[in-house]
Amino acid sequence: MTCVFCKIAKGEAPSRTVYETDDVVAFLDANPLAEGHTLVIPKAHHELLTEMPESLAEAVMEGIYHVTGAVEEAVGAEGTTVAFNNGRAAGQEVGHVHGHVIPRWSDDGGGPIHAIVGRRPDLGDDELDDVAARIAERC
Repeated sequence: MTCVFCKIAKGEAPSRTVYETDDVVAFLDANPLAEGHTLVIPKAHHELLTEMPESLAEAVMEGIYHVTGAVEEAVGAEGTTVAFNNGRAAGQEVGHVHGHVIPRWSDDGGGPIHAIVGRRPDLGDDELDDVAARIAERC
């Protein structure tokens, strides 16, 4: 099966492209959560953020930087939620890295990013220190 985002990146599938560089393309989400909901993808196929070379990750974030303000201005949004679903367990539906730029308004009924997980852990200081140390040693 061919990746639909790869087809969009190659110009082989239709999209409403709003931003493009040699490495990145941004287009309106076909199933938007809000007017102006835009996806920013690397043109090269990588399923997960951790599979991309660092330089490509930087290019994707630069694309998000350029698109975010433009989206907010174009639709009169009060803010934006910028997010990646990284892996199926996180809700990633298309196996190609894509960042969401979702316009937000104070009365849109959505919640903060902290509302996406139903069961939050109750971690003490020692446990937080341990987790921080394990992450830091891998960075």
